[in-house]
Amino acid sequence: MSSTTQKETGPLLLTQKRIWIIFSALIAGMLLASLDQTIVSTAMPTIVGQLGGVEHQTWITTAYLLATTIVMPIYGKLGDVFGRRNLFLFAIALFTVASIGCAFATDFWAFVIFRAIQGLGGGGLMILSQAIIADIVPASERGKYMGPLGGIFGLSAVAGPLLGGFFVDNLTWNWAFYINIPIGIAAFAVAWFTLTLPSKKATRRIDYLGIVLLSIATTCLIFFTDFGADPAEGWGAPMTWAFGTGLVLAVTAFIMVERRAEDPIIPLSLFRNKVFINATAIGFTLGLGMFAALAFVPTFLQMSSGTSAAVSGLLMLPMMVGLMGMSIYSGIAISRTGKYKPYPIVGTILTIAALLWMTTLTADTPIWVICAQLFLFGAGLGLIMQVIVLVVQNAVSPDMIGTATSTNNYFREVGASLGVTVFGAIFTSRLSESLNETFTGFGSTAAEAGEASATIDPQTLAQLPEPVRDAIVADYAGALAPVFWYLVPFLVIALVLALTLKHIPLSETSGMVARGEAIGGEEAELLQRERAGVPAAATPVNETPPRPDAG
Repeated sequence: MSSTTQKETGPLLLTQKRIWIIFSALIAGMLLASLDQTIVSTAMPTIVGQLGGVEHQTWITTAYLLATTIVMPIYGKLGDVFGRRNLFLFAIALFTVASIGCAFATDFWAFVIFRAIQGLGGGGLMILSQAIIADIVPASERGKYMGPLGGIFGLSAVAGPLLGGFFVDNLTWNWAFYINIPIGIAAFAVAWFTLTLPSKKATRRIDYLGIVLLSIATTCLIFFTDFGADPAEGWGAPMTWAFGTGLVLAVTAFIMVERRAEDPIIPLSLFRNKVFINATAIGFTLGLGMFAALAFVPTFLQMSSGTSAAVSGLLMLPMMVGLMGMSIYSGIAISRTGKYKPYPIVGTILTIAALLWMTTLTADTPIWVICAQLFLFGAGLGLIMQVIVLVVQNAVSPDMIGTATSTNNYFREVGASLGVTVFGAIFTSRLSESLNETFTGFGSTAAEAGEASATIDPQTLAQLPEPVRDAIVADYAGALAPVFWYLVPFLVIALVLALTLKHIPLSETSGMVARGEAIGGEEAELLQRERAGVPAAATPVNETPPRPDAG
């Protein structure tokens, strides 16, 4: 707990000023994670080309998502048990240290390992930010805070591609990670001094066995799909089925342990909550389609469209504008009307339309068409992502906010990991085969073709003769565009789930107030003035500004 909190006597006062101060710490942490994602996505083709891992590039995304997925329930539960401040600081520090490892990596697999460690920190930044917002702001007012968060993602959408492209085109890809060091230090400092939240002590036994079994099950699931989708192994390979067997055993043991655990990492009672199940299923299917599409769009733009890293990064801006705009709009509208059900329905329809449109992508598709497709895709996502989290938080008791938030995100990330792995494998296997045929067709030996396919990057592509370059561009287009067809059915399922989502009135009380850990609303403002020695009559209640924690 910070020194500011320690000096206070009595419960924490959630005045409007304090809420915005705490929110500034969350913004600093989210800026670190969101900026990293947009920079790395832009630099990815160059990274895998120079480290010799084009045919294994899905491992970079899979490693980050796997690590993020594993730690989400852990951060969520431990935040409910011990408080979220120290965990948030730890997540920032871990993310920053792992960035240093990524920056100095000279081997592809070492880079993958450090990227996974980054995921261990990134998962905490995501979950804890969402849970802390629920702690300090009532569900009925929470949508208003999507604006500043949307602004952070908008800033990252502009700055990330520009920086990533500049680093790749003028410096080295390593700078995509060097930049995280000063940002991480600044974010840690801001959170240290402004994140004033109470700490707690565990009153029940921590479910360590459940944590271990859940981690094993998640790892086995990802590796089962990885090896199954790998042409060198396949679904019938012994290693594939070893992980499949491990998955079944770990899940079975996990369920048995959770039934008897004093304080389970994922309470099975959550799955008796129909709203939670519905919203979480939407997140899972959305993750399958969304992240698989997002993971390889920058690669498509650089290689299939023949643009530079900087230009391809800027071409992602329409998607982020759509996502940010619709997220802000839906948040404000939900706070004003109290209704949230229409937004996931409209969002899934827009996302399906965008994916169907993206199946027509070729190397000759005009840039403005690609931008329009990405804007539509982002607009659909913006109407779904934040709303689903709000629905889950509103459907559970205040003492389970962190656990429910992390479990919802966990299943979305499981879907994302599966989507990136399976659909990424479809893309890379088709791409590898096409590139090998292209290089051998232009006179390379099988060994030379394999080496050229593994190390191709935008810079190398630009130096090749025009006929070879055109053939490679066609290979990228032909490998990726059809993959979008496989994503559509999962979004159709998400649409059905959105249509059947039950509406529950939004809570008027924040999580900390409901748990008795804080005082909010007008009472908090009055007590704050009393502590400051200001007479109550000096500042009448009706002259105070509107407060997002009223009620």
